[in-house]
Amino acid sequence: MKIDFWFSIGSTYSYLTVMRLAEVAETSGVEFRWRPFNVRYVMIEQNNIPFKDKPVKSAYMWRDIERRAKRYSLTPQLPAPYPLPGLALANQIAIVGLENGWMEDYVRATYRRWFESGEAPGEEPNISSSLTEIGCDPREVLAAAQTQQAADDLQTATDEAMTLGVFGSPTFAVGQELFWGDDRLEDAIHWAKDNAS
Repeated sequence: MKIDFWFSIGSTYSYLTVMRLAEVAETSGVEFRWRPFNVRYVMIEQNNIPFKDKPVKSAYMWRDIERRAKRYSLTPQLPAPYPLPGLALANQIAIVGLENGWMEDYVRATYRRWFESGEAPGEEPNISSSLTEIGCDPREVLAAAQTQQAADDLQTATDEAMTLGVFGSPTFAVGQELFWGDDRLEDAIHWAKDNAS
């Protein structure tokens, strides 16, 4: 049983999913396929920028994340830096990690530094510290992540997400069925189990 986990480093609510998904996968018996994409590109294409110039909604977002984080025994220091100028680069690094087997470790490390230490992903010192933590050479990874190939691969993934109907992060896809938001993770799991062939 497999669920596609569409996420974009730069999505605040994805922090809640990223930091607990390994445990959820183990307890539920569901396999999650991590799928990085560029949520900013999607939002611009769809004229759907949720928090820009919306201070009341932004304040709610941070408080909501704080409440949910407590439930998961997470300890973010909020508000975290947002939005992220380095969103595309952070996700291109994830693309390189996907090809080399260390993406999940990188994503968890970069989110932890973002939310617990105030270090924005896609920028220093987060990039080098996160990559060093998981045993990667930051210079080699950055060289690969800044290639046209990495940019093209991220765009291809983003186009695939949009074709599927993904409009935000995190989104869980069970075949063609989409569940948007960290608070829909359990719904996606139930749907996957109830409709397993």
